This record gives sequence, structure tokens and C-alpha cells, in this order.
Amino acid sequence: MKNNIFKSFRFEIVLYSLLSLLYALLSIAMIHIGFYIVLRDSEGELSNLSTALITVITITIGVILFIVFFLLLTRKFISYIKEIAEGINEISLGNLDNRIIIKNEDEFALIAEKLNKMADDIKEIMENERRSEYAKNELITSVAHDLRTPLTSIIGYLDLVSSKELTKETQKKYIEIAYSKSKRLEKLIEDLFTYTKFNFGEVKAAYSEVDMVKLINQLLDEFYPSFTDNQLEYEFTTDLSAAVIKADGNLLARALANLISNAIKYGREGKKVLFHLIKNEGDVTITVTNYGEIIPKKDLEQIFQRFYRVESSRSSETGGSGLGLAIAQSIVLMHGGSISAKSDTDGTIFTVSLPNEPQTNLL
Repeated sequence: MKNNIFKSFRFEIVLYSLLSLLYALLSIAMIHIGFYIVLRDSEGELSNLSTALITVITITIGVILFIVFFLLLTRKFISYIKEIAEGINEISLGNLDNRIIIKNEDEFALIAEKLNKMADDIKEIMENERRSEYAKNELITSVAHDLRTPLTSIIGYLDLVSSKELTKETQKKYIEIAYSKSKRLEKLIEDLFTYTKFNFGEVKAAYSEVDMVKLINQLLDEFYPSFTDNQLEYEFTTDLSAAVIKADGNLLARALANLISNAIKYGREGKKVLFHLIKNEGDVTITVTNYGEIIPKKDLEQIFQRFYRVESSRSSETGGSGLGLAIAQSIVLMHGGSISAKSDTDGTIFTVSLPNEPQTNLL
């Protein structure tokens, strides 16, 4: 708010004081004339006693009139102070939606503006606290659910192995299932710790030159058994023999591995997964396309949220930690890049753009 001296409280007080004085002097003059007319003698003169009495009375009335005129002229200040006091009381009682009307541009308006801003800030802090509390409760619930499922299976199968007479073949099968569930539990815990570190800013990138063409080829070789087990074909296309950017290779490998794993889990029905890389003037763009079930729009908007999984994918076979895409997004954002997804009849496409040089876009 601009500080205009002619609209300030100090200027108005001086102005109203002068006006009150002027009104009082005019009133005194009229009263003095009235007394002179009433108390003068037959010769039109006043006695010394009458003159002294009139002087005392007019001065007294003049002071009273000055106070009355000043109070009348400044009554809007009193009214506004009451409004501000009521506003402060409402805010102190927890009514953070209450706002004080801004009037004029004086100091009282400045106070009202600051009080409104304080109410906005307090409301935002409380809403953030509520969101944090909700997120914490959601985190605890999701972790408890996701950890309990494989743990229950592990306990159940090991109990069967230890408490019943089983053939060696059956024992081996149950132990293998328990081991598989244990590995899944390990992955869940690892993802949870990783996401927590990102969320609290504990992960620092170690930048170096990374050839994205080479990195993707290496990851696809590592995932070859998974593609084969799921009867999926894959294809990586690019016009480049190398695409070097400055990044943290280990973190990008983790992000891309999560995208590949996601494509394998949810693209089985499509029988193939496509990878494509192009290099623009300032960045590298990578797309991962699978042809599995189309993701509904309402789910697509939340797919990068932690612990979010499309309802139809919540099964023992495909159910991951729900953190893979959230971790991938955190890594991409750490590099100053972007990640997005779309899903239609042309397939589900995840697009990652990474700058040639690391950015200061911190989480």
C-alpha cells in the first residue's frame, strides 16, 4: 500500500483539528454576539462583570464545542478501530475466513491489510499442516498394507513348511514362494527408504557425462530376462550413436529402470514395448510406450503420486510399492527435467525430457 501523506491518519487528524477549531471559533463568535445583544445596557455598553462573565462562558463553551466537533469529525476512526478489534477477535477465535474491509489508504487500512495477510498466512499454514497430517496417515496406512501382504504370505508358507509333513517337492515350492515374497518385501522397503530420502532432500546428485543411448541399451540388456519371462518384445530406436548429457548416471538408471519395470508389469497384454530417444538443441527426450490396458484419465492425472496405483492393477502379480513412478519423477525433477504420461488407443506413453546440463530445479 502506497504511503500518501495526504491520506494518512496524521494528516487527517491535523485537518480535523483545524476544522474543529474553525467551527468552534465561528460558534464562539456567534455566541459572543448573542450575549452582547442580550446583556448590553440601554447605552449599548457592557459592564466589566458582564464582559468577564461572557469571556469565561464563551471560552468554556468554545472548548466544549471544539471537543464535540472533533469527536464528530473523527467518529469514523473510532468505528473503524472497532471493526479492526472485532476482526482481531474473530481471527483469535479461529475464524480465519474473516477479513477486515480495507478503507482509505491510511495507517488503519495498513493495519487491516496486515491483519488480513496474517489470517491468510495462518490459514495456509494450518491447511499445510492438515495436508501433511493426511499425507502422513496415508503413508502409514499404505506402508502397513503393502508390507503386511507379502509378510503374511511369508509367515503362512514357512509355517506350512515347518508344521506339516510335506514332500520335498512341495517344501521346495513353498520355500521358493516365501523367498519370492521376501524379495518383494525387500523391494518395498528399499523403495520406501529411497522415496523418503528424496522427500527430505537427502539425495544429492553426482553429475558427470552420461551417454543416454548406452545407458538405455545396458538397462534393456539387464531386463532381457524379464521381457522374456513376460513374453514381451522390445525395440529401441534412435538416430544417434551417442547422446551425452551431464547427469547422475546411477539416479537416471534408477528412474529409467522404474519406467521399464512399469512397462513390463502393465504392458503384458500388448506383447511389445517401444523405446525411442531424440536429442534436441537443449535436451534429450526419451519415450517408453507399452500397449497394455488403457489408463483412465482420472488415474493418469495421479499416476506419479506416491502409493498411487490404478485400481485394476492392484493384484499380487503386478502390485508394486506404488513408489516407482514417484521416485522416477523425483529423479527427473532433480535434474531439472520433466516427465509426463498419456494413454489412449495408440498406447501408454511415458515421456522424459532431460536437459543437456543439470539445472537448479531442486525438490
